[in-house]
Amino acid sequence: MTAFIEEHREAIGFEPICRHLPIASSTFYDHMARRANRDPMSDRSKRDTALKPEIERAWEQNYKV
Repeated sequence: MTAFIEEHREAIGFEPICRHLPIASSTFYDHMARRANRDPMSDRSKRDTALKPEIERAWEQNYKV
């Protein structure tokens, strides 16, 4: 669906396409932003990965409780 919007947005317009197709404009923009940023990890996942060693250290020091 996003490919169709991209192909026809110049001729028809973005808003009219979204009105007739079951897609919100925010969904389209979110998809385009994800395509531009190829990093599959979310900010939360990146933060969790960075904190994992510290959490494991605290867990080990607390007798795995």
